Amino acid sequence: MSTYLRKLAAHLKWADAAVLASLRSAANVSPRALQLYAHVVAAESVWLARIAGRQPDVPVWPNITLGEAETVGARNAIELDALIEALGADDAARVIHYRTSAGHPFSSTLEDILLHVALHGAYHRGQISMLVRDGGDEPAPTDFIAFARGVPAARTVPPPLAEQPR
Repeated sequence: MSTYLRKLAAHLKWADAAVLASLRSAANVSPRALQLYAHVVAAESVWLARIAGRQPDVPVWPNITLGEAETVGARNAIELDALIEALGADDAARVIHYRTSAGHPFSSTLEDILLHVALHGAYHRGQISMLVRDGGDEPAPTDFIAFARGVPAARTVPPPLAEQPR
């Protein structure tokens, strides 16, 4: 299996854990941040179920607690590790047939699905970071370069919107 897919999977697990820790330590967590985190891990779970050819056991937008989301995320990490370890050189091109949450049939390559899952999570983790910062807490640094370096990227607090150039 390609090195970049292994890196994407490792980053996804690291970033999910970092956001979980950020949400657990925040003094003012918005309900929307919790909803987005639950969506991230639920969507990962749904895609892993599709890859495995089984019905998802969690909806894409679940109404679950942070603790329940943590359980789903931990299960995802184990399943993702097993999936990545079992992949052979040609498996990235394997076509996965599935139905969307709306019931529409689609087919996508495994590589495209894994790339989508990684990018989808990054998108929503960015939204969560903004909500955590807006609540007065420090969000987790989840940029890929921070993961690759093993240290957070340089950080500055953005100026208030009124002070930003237009």
